[in-house]
Order: sequence, then C-alpha cells, then structure tokens
Amino acid sequence: MKRFYPLLLQCPLFSGVSELAISNLLECLKAQWRPFTKGQFIFYEGDPVRRVGLVLSGSVQILRQEYDGSRSILANIAPGELFGEIFACAGLTHFPVSVQVTQEGQVLFMDFQQLITTCGQACSFHQQVITNLLRILSGKNLILNQKIRCMSQTTTQEKLMTFLLEQAKQHGKPEFIIPFDRQALADYLGVERSAMSAEISKLKKQGRIDTKGSWFHLITHQNEE
Repeated sequence: MKRFYPLLLQCPLFSGVSELAISNLLECLKAQWRPFTKGQFIFYEGDPVRRVGLVLSGSVQILRQEYDGSRSILANIAPGELFGEIFACAGLTHFPVSVQVTQEGQVLFMDFQQLITTCGQACSFHQQVITNLLRILSGKNLILNQKIRCMSQTTTQEKLMTFLLEQAKQHGKPEFIIPFDRQALADYLGVERSAMSAEISKLKKQGRIDTKGSWFHLITHQNEE
C-alpha cells in the first residue's frame, strides 16, 4: 500500500494531509485496496452503498444500463479520483448506476461513514479530508452541469462540438486526448455511434477539426457560445 502514498498525497481528497499521517488516516477510514481487471464490474446497479472508491491506477467508468440494452456513460474516473461519494452523500442506500473497469488497475475502498465522521481522536487531518470531500462534490457538480449542457443541445453535431469545446477549455489548448473511445463517446453524448462518426467525418472535411482515435484538434471555434 505504501507504494501508492505519493499518489494519495497528490489526490484532492488528501490535500493538506502529511505523509506521516496517511497511514493512521487510512486505518481510521478502514481503507482496503483491491486489484481489478479490464471489463470487471466494481459495483452493479442495486448494490448497497457502503463504501466509496478511489482509483489508484487504471480507470473506471460510471454507467447506466437502459431497459433497451443500451448504456449511458456518466463519467470517466482516472487515478486519484473518487467514485460513489455522490450517491453516499445523497443518502442513497443502493447504487443507481454501475461502475466498470476500463483499464486494469487498483482501487482503494473507504468506509463512507468513517469518511464523513470524525474519529474519536478528533484528528485534524480527518477534518481536513471532510473539507476536501466537500470541495470535490462541488467540483463534480460543475462537471455535471457541463454534461447537461452537452445533452441539452439539439443535434448530434452540436452535442459533439459542445463536448470538444469543453475539453479544449479544460486542457487549455485546442489539441487534446479525450478519456473515451468512439463507442464510449457516443454513449456519453447519448447519440448513435454511426451518426456521431458521420458528423466527425463532416467536420474533418470542413477543416474544423482533426482527429485520430481519442486525439482531437480543434482548428476553429466557430460554434463556441
């Protein structure tokens, strides 16, 4: 577990926590880590909400399975990021979504009640973690608003361009790599892959974007705002 300490010290949840305090803090949070393989499900929709996860390596996706068999990707979780905390903080007893591994790695699990409740020793670092958790929740609310903005667009091209413009803003440059393959991007935007691929080809022919796989380059920002 100690080999992950450098990552933990850099992740937002443990911001301001000293390296000396990490070991005691993880024990306080009843933390355990587990390896996962690509494609494996960490949580299924309907599983009880008792723990939150922190990705140590690899990546996972939050997704919802629809009645017609299709899926909707809600978020991509990278190393150093949390998942499950939103549902736990909302007081839900069961997960309304599933969590699937998209790249082999390790996940750190923490007891949610221990996470939000200061321990009997009332350590200052535990209080700092609770403060950090509130900041994380606020940041994810902003990300949710960005997704709503994408989904509220009328056409497939508008949804795609809104997403790409948001990615360019987040990366601070017009060239970037998105955290999705083409099928996952279509699932995230809630559109058919074939329709999205047709729009990507059209935008390339118009000279507005260049792309290969998950790499995109916005050549113009004609549709911004």
